[in-house]
Amino acid sequence: MNIVVLGGDGFCGWPTALKLSKSGHKVTIIDNLCRRSIDVELSSNSLTNIASIADRLSAARLHGMDIDFYNIDIAKEYYRFVVLLENIRPDAVVHFAEQRAAPYSMISEKERRYTVDNNIPCTHNVLNAIVEVDTNIHLVHLGTMGVYGYSAAFGKIPEGYLDITINQTNEKVDILYPTNPGSVYHMTKSLDQILFQFYNKNWGLKITDLHQGIVWGTQTDETVLDDKLVNRFDYDGIYGTVLNRFISQAAAGIPITVYGTGEQTRAFIHIKDTVQCVKLSIENPPEDTSRVRIFNQVAETKRLIDLANMLAEKYNSQIEHVKNPRKEAASNDLEVANNGLRGLGLSPITLDEALVEDVMFIAKQLSANLRPEQILNSPEW
Repeated sequence: MNIVVLGGDGFCGWPTALKLSKSGHKVTIIDNLCRRSIDVELSSNSLTNIASIADRLSAARLHGMDIDFYNIDIAKEYYRFVVLLENIRPDAVVHFAEQRAAPYSMISEKERRYTVDNNIPCTHNVLNAIVEVDTNIHLVHLGTMGVYGYSAAFGKIPEGYLDITINQTNEKVDILYPTNPGSVYHMTKSLDQILFQFYNKNWGLKITDLHQGIVWGTQTDETVLDDKLVNRFDYDGIYGTVLNRFISQAAAGIPITVYGTGEQTRAFIHIKDTVQCVKLSIENPPEDTSRVRIFNQVAETKRLIDLANMLAEKYNSQIEHVKNPRKEAASNDLEVANNGLRGLGLSPITLDEALVEDVMFIAKQLSANLRPEQILNSPEW
């Protein structure tokens, strides 16, 4: 298949592009490289040493992955994007081209506006371009479990749609699950859903929206082939996901910092499964295009304090509870349906000590790159 990966230089986009190319698909990356400039803006860094995009692509070719790259800001350069899409004529477009960090979106008015000004126009431009170029293009979008919020008010979180009964007529219908975003970033993903529903209803677009849990790990089967293919390993309080942050602290011999009680339950998925889920979604497009297909892209749910305790016991680390910078419940229950991707063949990786050891090895090897002052730099909101 001919596939375009938007945001293909990022944490999820890069290993996905490699996986798809290694699987025999023709892959083109479109990215404005903004994640690299945000590192400079925040005086932050990846624990791993990230090669330039040119070196990444050269290394990929040496390992049989010939990937094209175009530097385009989709939110601002719509017509360039449309022309490129017309030339490529892809079967599928994978959409990772959004500012992806909740903490970043809450730093100040500047970051709040940037997140909205990038994410919403970007998604809308992608939908418009598909309408103009070819309505048969399958759009696969990386969303977030955060659109649901973290409440068990409706029981087990379904895959996108909630079955309800209308009191007046006793009619049973399903509606888009009520959104409850916890940040400006999550709000943009909630707005994405409305855009998808409209463009599916009006033009019959083929859309798969993947509501992903917290990603952990860093390497995939493809990124380990060459040092220049290595993926990002964010550990800071802005872009670092919680388990990678805990692992980095344990590797550096500093206390594992837990926000609040640590009794918040969250959904998790390994980066290897992220790329596998996208691949499965592309290779198995929805047969029914009467509505947006929504999958919960998660492997399991865990309490944060349980993760911290596991690492503390295994690596003789200390745990330090700090004030939670986020407006969220001190504890919550969370049960998530994930039948859709399992039905396509996903057998998810679950978090165990052996896999954590793999990530810990990377963290220890590169602990000299860690800047401790960046770990607790999350804004309060």
